[in-house]
Amino acid sequence: MKRIRSVFIVFVLISAVLSVRLFSLINDDEIAAVSAGRGYYTLRSISEYAGIYDCNMQPLVNYSEKYEAVVIPNSEIAVKIQPYLIDRETFYNGITGNLPFLCRVSPEAYDLGDKAIIFRSKLRTDKNQLAPHIIGYTSDNVGMYGIEKAYDSFLRSHSSENSVTLGVDALGKVLGGIEADIVYSAPVKSGIITTLDKNIQQICENAAQKNGLKKGAVIVMDTKSGEIRAVVSCPDFNTEDISSSLNDPDSPFINRAFSAYSVGSIFKIVTAASALEQGISPEYSYICTGSANINGQVFNCHKWGGHGEIDMSTAMAESCNTYFIALSEYISKEKFIETASSLGFGAPTEFGGGITSASGNLQSTDDIEIPAERANMSFGQGMLTATPLQICKMTSAVANDGIIYEPSLIKGFTDENGNIEYLPVSSGHRVLSYKTARTLKGFMQKTVRAENSMSKPNTVSAGGKTSTAQTGRFDEQGSEIMNCWFSGYFPAYSPKYTVTILSEGGTSGNSTAGPIFRYIADSITEYEKSLTVD
Repeated sequence: MKRIRSVFIVFVLISAVLSVRLFSLINDDEIAAVSAGRGYYTLRSISEYAGIYDCNMQPLVNYSEKYEAVVIPNSEIAVKIQPYLIDRETFYNGITGNLPFLCRVSPEAYDLGDKAIIFRSKLRTDKNQLAPHIIGYTSDNVGMYGIEKAYDSFLRSHSSENSVTLGVDALGKVLGGIEADIVYSAPVKSGIITTLDKNIQQICENAAQKNGLKKGAVIVMDTKSGEIRAVVSCPDFNTEDISSSLNDPDSPFINRAFSAYSVGSIFKIVTAASALEQGISPEYSYICTGSANINGQVFNCHKWGGHGEIDMSTAMAESCNTYFIALSEYISKEKFIETASSLGFGAPTEFGGGITSASGNLQSTDDIEIPAERANMSFGQGMLTATPLQICKMTSAVANDGIIYEPSLIKGFTDENGNIEYLPVSSGHRVLSYKTARTLKGFMQKTVRAENSMSKPNTVSAGGKTSTAQTGRFDEQGSEIMNCWFSGYFPAYSPKYTVTILSEGGTSGNSTAGPIFRYIADSITEYEKSLTVD
């Protein structure tokens, strides 16, 4: 019994000691939280996804910043952060709960120093985004348009994030006295390299704005490679406010540079090319009386009373419809279609990832068995449609002495270590003889040098062709809406860039699109001169 009594006394003493220790632990704030359901809560914010770069590795996204504050409801920081709020709606919705949340603030919030946790992240795009129809946009971190959509899996598989982990009780309230575990993001170096040139893109967007291009497109191509240096489609859309453009009657989400339109007189280059390739002399003359009767259908020249006797060069410079109608009658219909096809008409351009330009419509040999349709095709009307990209590609082939290149938009990829993998470059191939291309270039240079030309640059020589195409659509005043074009190249004797402009509406190719070409040619020339100055 004594032994049992001793064991009992020892048990009581141990229990008393444990009870005192347990009481002490329960009164410890941190351990009390555990007994009440303590846990951890992590806030994460994607700082940056893989980049999209121009051909000189200049960023086309991720080039501006945003700031987010970690806000803890019912805390001192929730009061101090208010003067810096940008997203007040998120703040006032979050402040009524218990859980910490992230809220956009101004850069000046950094002045709070250690009193607040501020994350600095890359803003993917903003309202001034360059080339939005090419770059595209995201929604809930998913690519929805353009390169963002076409290469979504690649872009989103490379990312960096900011995070903070805080101790919270069962109700989500942040516990005091527990240090936050903060992880700041690292730069993301991987990305897609485009053929765009950021500075040329900006020049073209400025040109469109300054010259009042409301609906239309501008495209600039490297004549020697087919690489696209700029793409403008008007109107554009705000990548940060997509909803505002959804119901816009001018359809800002259409990439007009890759969409098909009635072509008009620019196609006379193709008619002349086909004739020259078949041995017809540029001296071939025709007397324009102002109209031509084709099997009972009358086609009018834009000049009342006609141009009189003219040759091919003058007909191109004066844009005489009836001359090219007459010229087309001497061209084999098979060769006519073959020449147009070889210059890119009637076929889409695939850029990868589902980014595609329209094929437009090229008449068939059966179509131009009908004399009126053949006449229409000779000066770019009738069933013929083409994209600004196709016109630029054709013009580039002429400027490049008959060598054509497939347009390209994606140059390659870069990884986290800065290693660049370039995509294979397509080699050009001959579609026109050197002699034919040289003759056509002479025609186009004469057009730009004409006394009434509004496309002639001030700082560089150039060649080009205007076009004013009928659309069959009419405005509220009953006037027909014209597609006004200019497509040209510069410098004239060693072409480096090919530029095509389309305006949906306007007076003429010369007065509406010509000044945009002049602005672009002069601006790019001045920009490149500035690069050579030490």
